[in-house]
Amino acid sequence: MLEDTDPLVELRFPARPDRLKLLRSLVRDAASAAGLSRADADNVVLAVNEASMNIIQHGYRNDPGGEIRLTVHTDGKALVFRLRDDAPCVDASQVRPRDLGDLRPGGLGTHFIDSIMDEATFVDCGGKGNLFEMIKFIHERGEGHVIPGG
Repeated sequence: MLEDTDPLVELRFPARPDRLKLLRSLVRDAASAAGLSRADADNVVLAVNEASMNIIQHGYRNDPGGEIRLTVHTDGKALVFRLRDDAPCVDASQVRPRDLGDLRPGGLGTHFIDSIMDEATFVDCGGKGNLFEMIKFIHERGEGHVIPGG
């Protein structure tokens, strides 16, 4: 499927929070070029940023020597974001959103990702690093909106 297509975008960057601004700009441009609405593009930027920050904080434990690799593929119906790292393997069964009733700063990245993306999953990397895949379906602009009296 999309693995056989040329990526829309490929980016390698140090696992450092100060590099996320570049990531956000690139993801916003790719999402817009693929046909997402401005609101959906902004939401996708948030989800990819949160996933990247989770890699930095939890995967690499803020070690700036780590690297994150992003690829974005599209077939016109969906955007697929793949974030690859070389951090210790994640136990995907332990990754889940915090209870929204637990009011405190931070820790909502997983909730945002699950709310924004149509699919989000860890792909088996054979025990070396992690591959996190997020899929956002591209809808026709205006699709899904109910027109009063229509």
